[in-house]
Amino acid sequence: MAAEPERQTALGDAAARQLANATKTTPQMKRITPRWLTHLLQWVPVEAGIYRLNRVKDEGNVAVDCSGRDERELPQTFVDYQEPAREYMLSAVNTVVEVHTRVSDLYSVPHSQIGEQLRLTIEIIKERQESELINNKEYGMLQNVAADQRIKTRTGAPTPDDLDELLLKVWKEPAFFLTHPAAIAAFGRECTRRGVPPATVSLFGSQFVTWRGIPLIPSDKVILENGKTTILLIRTGERRQGVIGLYQPNLPGQQSLGLSVRFKGINDRAIASYLVSLYCSLAVLTDDALAVLDDVDTGKYHEYKWA
Repeated sequence: MAAEPERQTALGDAAARQLANATKTTPQMKRITPRWLTHLLQWVPVEAGIYRLNRVKDEGNVAVDCSGRDERELPQTFVDYQEPAREYMLSAVNTVVEVHTRVSDLYSVPHSQIGEQLRLTIEIIKERQESELINNKEYGMLQNVAADQRIKTRTGAPTPDDLDELLLKVWKEPAFFLTHPAAIAAFGRECTRRGVPPATVSLFGSQFVTWRGIPLIPSDKVILENGKTTILLIRTGERRQGVIGLYQPNLPGQQSLGLSVRFKGINDRAIASYLVSLYCSLAVLTDDALAVLDDVDTGKYHEYKWA
């Protein structure tokens, strides 16, 4: 005789969940990165969206003399300026966020629909900002490297020797290397092969590999194509005649440096619109503030044999 099914004697999970509130996260997005570059640059406010970079012309012709104990005639000199000076115009990253008022009215607990739409959009805009600082065809760092500040790897893979060559190019107060995470991993393999594992340093609560005390900062905005990428070495700051970021201050609806959010209104379909704008640019104040290692091969591996 078949056994009778066991009788349920208490409320089950499925039914009980109908009375329970699930804890809900804010929307998560894989595309968001730490964006270390924007944290490490000095940001300089500009007026009317224009930054004029003045430089010394023929600086080697400025004559000075270490006078002896006599009455020799002192040299006469002056410092000339390059004409015309280069002017940087701020560029804009814009978009319009639209949210139906019915959605924001009915579905904003526990998380504001408008707030989350704006938050995620701003994250994407800031990701684009970092990419433009590196790759923009007008002001991006890779487009503004002096010809004599570009070098190539000796063997393809990034070695300590290659990074030392970069340090020779930017020897006056270098701040950090910037490259794709795959290049940092490749550099680590070359250091391990040579028996010189690089030290690490803590910045912003995270650990970074260093070389000669200079941190290697990862950014997936440095282009990696067919296993090849570049490594940049950067000196930062206006006082150090380095690389600086530019932004427009005192914007209407300003949320952070150069970023504003403005309400455009509600149309006849009950859709609310918000204009999100970010104004920025970048300037390399002197040629020796930036150097680039090209043709960095990230696909080289080694086999280790232990005796």
